[in-house]
Amino acid sequence: MKEEKALSSEEILRKYDKESAYRTDLQKWIWVVSILAISLTLFQLYTSFRGPYVTLIQGAIHLAGGLSLIFILYPAKRSLLKKPGVAWYDGILALLALAVNFYIVFDYTRLTSNQVTILGYTALDVTVATIGVLLVLEATRRAVGLPIVIIAILALLYGMFGDRFPISHFRHAGFDFDRLMTMMFFNTEAIFGTPIRISSTFIFLFLFFGVMLTKTGISKFFNDLAFSATGRMTGGTAKASVTASAMQGMVTGSSVANTVSTGSFTIPMMKRAGFKPEFAAATEASASTGGQIMPPIMGAAAFIMASNTGIPYSEIILIAIIPAVLYFTGIFMGTHFQAKKQGILGLPKDQLPSAKGILKRIDLLAPLITIIGMLYLGYTATTAALFGIAAAFLVSLFRKDTRMGFRNIVDTLEQGARVALPVIAACATAGIIAGTVTTTGLGGKLAGGILDLAGESFFLILFLTMFACILLGMGLPTTANYVVTASIAAPALIEFGVPVIAAHFFVFYFGIVADITPPVCLAAYAGAGIARANPMKSGVVAFKLAIAAFVVPFAFVYNPVLLLQDASLQTIIIPLLTAFIGMLAVSASLINYFITNVTILERLILFASGIALIYPEGVLVSGIGFLVFLGICLVQVIKDRKNNSQQASA
Repeated sequence: MKEEKALSSEEILRKYDKESAYRTDLQKWIWVVSILAISLTLFQLYTSFRGPYVTLIQGAIHLAGGLSLIFILYPAKRSLLKKPGVAWYDGILALLALAVNFYIVFDYTRLTSNQVTILGYTALDVTVATIGVLLVLEATRRAVGLPIVIIAILALLYGMFGDRFPISHFRHAGFDFDRLMTMMFFNTEAIFGTPIRISSTFIFLFLFFGVMLTKTGISKFFNDLAFSATGRMTGGTAKASVTASAMQGMVTGSSVANTVSTGSFTIPMMKRAGFKPEFAAATEASASTGGQIMPPIMGAAAFIMASNTGIPYSEIILIAIIPAVLYFTGIFMGTHFQAKKQGILGLPKDQLPSAKGILKRIDLLAPLITIIGMLYLGYTATTAALFGIAAAFLVSLFRKDTRMGFRNIVDTLEQGARVALPVIAACATAGIIAGTVTTTGLGGKLAGGILDLAGESFFLILFLTMFACILLGMGLPTTANYVVTASIAAPALIEFGVPVIAAHFFVFYFGIVADITPPVCLAAYAGAGIARANPMKSGVVAFKLAIAAFVVPFAFVYNPVLLLQDASLQTIIIPLLTAFIGMLAVSASLINYFITNVTILERLILFASGIALIYPEGVLVSGIGFLVFLGICLVQVIKDRKNNSQQASA
């Protein structure tokens, strides 16, 4: 705890977010980084206008820029972070990263011709492919972390020695080393598969859009809007934190980064208002984590989901609305009950942004509105992102405090590439895992194994899938986690009859909430660092506040109408109302406060009635849950009146 008190927001981010642990004192290498980063961003913008190259060339140039920058910016060990300059061997690795990827670009015709099919790859091809795979793994270890690299290595070993696997159910013929390496690096099923293809087209653009909002100061407007809307409510600082983090998180796509950036402002305010440090940290962490499920941007994984399911991205963000609203409603209710419990009121009017000032800057919402509007008009995600970037630049010109000078524009181009580096590495390594799963048939084998283990119990299948996704999420970034679970876990749910979109949303949700699930809850730890709170207690409170993320996925699997599947106004209104009331009951139970303080028995009854309302398997279950909830409401009203009369007489 004493160590945390000495840490700044930047140090906390670097401690808990592997992606932010990069060199800052580059000395003469700063010019190399600037040139490479700006070149990568300009390449992405150029190909967005003219259309991307063929998948292998587009991906190879994208990966060349990403890997070379990672080796320069991210040292081999954290202990080397403060050492000035760049180690000589990192410069060599950066050159190798450029060389092996441009080998594909310059020799693309031969590498994809019938000549290779007939004669096979040369010894030089195998060497280049092997170096390429090793560089991807090492870059990912540096920029993302070791867990995903271990999984990728195990996948490669399974690809080579699958014929010797101890469990016969999972055996396959196996691939020799040369074939495995060239398969990983020279086709579009592994490293240059769907994740890197999407990363090299529109994920990069949306990340750059987030940088544009930050650099122009438009993102600060989101905070002002949130505080203006909710700051005067009961527990206003916490509710404003939830609202602001939802708006910021959908752009940043990183729960830890969002927790630190928004939390450095909101957490101290919550503490000054009277919230306990652990609760302040947990509120920010749970809201920041939920930003990745908040339409319209939803981080990077949603783009891959659109490709995996064949459902247009414009429909994905529509489908995500109800689950996201339920998630943030749960957190909002939790902060409300905690504020009522502690008697914490809203902020005075003079401490909040004025409504008049907000209205004067309402045009700053234009970039977000542009993206949403273009997606609904049927334009591609790439086109929508480009117009969103253009809109952000144009609206920034109208005010001195948002206008970008030449130096700021150059810095934005550089930062656009920098923020994409961990995503590039994670997508490339996730491609190794997904490629192995596909080529060996492991996905189907694992799906069959889960079905055999769970027997005929549908709930047990869901529970085992949830556990696997959270376990993977503790060591993998969101994008990589979704790629892996979509390849392994989602097929098991689909085979059991779960609609495709519900299966993918199920694994997507549980991969995300790993960041607030003890014991490895990095977003909560980062928030605790700012709040100077106990990290584990903060994680437990964040888990309680974000209970919707653990309950709602089961609800939309049992009742896909919540994902707008075969939905109409008549079919959705009752499940939606019962889900909201259920969330209210569950939140009150976990916070231990409703209209007034609740007893242990009342908490248990509230929780049970809430679950019955959220899982409406029939009118009878929902009806019983609702009647029980009304009973608790009556008991609480009577108790509250009794307490008020006793206080008045005293």
